[in-house]
This record gives sequence, C-alpha cells and structure tokens, in this order.
Amino acid sequence: MNKQPKKKKGLVITSIIAAVIVVGVIVYALIGNSSNYVAKVGDEKISQDELNEAMQKQYGSTVAQSLITTSVIEQEAKKQDVTVTQKEIDAEVKTQATQYGGTEGLESALESSNMTMDDFEESVKTYIQTQKLMEPALEITDAKLKAYFKENKSSYDTAKQVKASHILVEDKKTAKKVAKLLADGSDWDKLAKKYSTDTSNASDGGNLGYFDKSSMDENFADAAFSMKKGEISDPVKSSYGYHIIKVTGIKSAKEATYADVKDEVRTAYVNEQMNANYSTWLADLEKDYDIDNTLATTSTTEE
Repeated sequence: MNKQPKKKKGLVITSIIAAVIVVGVIVYALIGNSSNYVAKVGDEKISQDELNEAMQKQYGSTVAQSLITTSVIEQEAKKQDVTVTQKEIDAEVKTQATQYGGTEGLESALESSNMTMDDFEESVKTYIQTQKLMEPALEITDAKLKAYFKENKSSYDTAKQVKASHILVEDKKTAKKVAKLLADGSDWDKLAKKYSTDTSNASDGGNLGYFDKSSMDENFADAAFSMKKGEISDPVKSSYGYHIIKVTGIKSAKEATYADVKDEVRTAYVNEQMNANYSTWLADLEKDYDIDNTLATTSTTEE
C-alpha cells in the first residue's frame, strides 16, 4: 500500500539542484569516456571531441551561469558572515529525500545523473545560503504570516485519520481462509507474517500507521473509514488484491489554529516569497560583482 507523496519544495531549491545535476552530466560527458569515440553508426564514429563541442554549444552557457551563480552566492555569504552547518545540510537532505521515497531513492536518482551525495549536499548548502541571504529582505512579519495562514487555512486543517493493519493476499479464497482463522482465534501478527504479500510490513503485523482517506486505494479506504477501533473487516478487494483490515486507532478531523502550525506556515511563506523574488534578487546581487562570462559574450557574437 503506497501513500501519496508529499508536495515538493519550491522552484528555488529544485532549480539550484537541477543546475548542479546539469553540471555533473556535462562534466561526465567531457571527461568520463576513455575510448577514442563515444558512439558508432555503422562504420562512422562520433568522436569525444565532437561530443565535447556539441555539449559546449548546447549547454556551455547554462553550466557557466550555474557556476557563476554559485560563486556569487558563496562570496556574498562569506561577505555577510553567513554560515551553514552540516546539521542544517543533513536536515534539508532528509527533507528532500522524502520526495524520492527515502535516501536510497534519492541516491538512485543522483546516480542516474552521474552525481554523488557529496555533490547533492553542495547544492543543498547553496540553497540554505540563498535562503539565509534572502530572508532579511523578505520583511517577514507576524501579520504577513497570519494573513498567509488565513488564505491557505484549509491546507493546514487535518482530515480524519485512521490507523490500521492489514493482511494482503492475492485471491479471495486465501482471504476467506485467513478471515476464518482469525474468527477461530488465530494470532493476527503470526497470520500477517505468514500470509501477507505486503512485505513492507508483514513482519510488523501489517501495520500501515495513520493515513487519511485520500491517500489509500478507494475500496480499502471506504472500508477502513467505516469501521470502529478494534474491528476486523471481511475480505476487501482493491487494486492490490484482497485485504483483511484491522483498525487500531482513529483521529478525528481537526481544524488548524495559527499557533499550532506557525512554524509550518513560516516555512511555506518563506519558500513562496523566495520563489517570487529569487530572479530579481540574484540579478541585483550580481551587479555588485565584476562578472566576465566569456561564453555568454561568444554566444551573443555568434547570434
């Protein structure tokens, strides 16, 4: 059973990370091949030099601008004595990893782009530096945060949640067998471990934790949310197979108050304002530095 993924962060961090990945891909393409050609079509070879030239024409200015941006941010952070700790980097990496289903998923995504976790942490460091440099100019006040909360209140309200365990099997016949064994007094945890095909939680009694109705298969959710705490269902068919469901907890819907979610509101508001002001902020910041982008000059000349 898969829950819905959490929403991704705003454009600032994703654009910074994407730029770092582009740099990694280009560098890999430029130095990552030791043979005298990179591709062969019949008897015709495409040389490493041809690839390098094509990559530079297509991505050169993008990579150069990414490196310039990183350098400007790093120099400005040093000038303003803005520091980033490893603890802060680790916390942000953990947050970003949730978008990929965990650390392994993130590492797999990075590997597919020829990147390492160290590369990723550098991009995260740049993002945190950017956030710390931009925040003072955003003029965040309690009044602005309260207005933002009022405008987006529904997204902070908590829907009713159910905590449940399940035993998932492939066919109705097996589901009926498991249901009968439970009715006859067999131990739930032992049956889950023996019969459940959901290997992610079978050894934990099929525990799914708390979830809201929208995050589960419709048939499964309809059944679970109609049950009382401690109740065990008859076999329920879903797109995954047949479930025996046991409800172990219920949390009523809760209307959010500003005091309860103030930290979340501040984070969301800062991200929104960073996205809205990043381009202008960066352009103004770059005016303070003597930047000579020869690739941009060459590109303009060629046009």
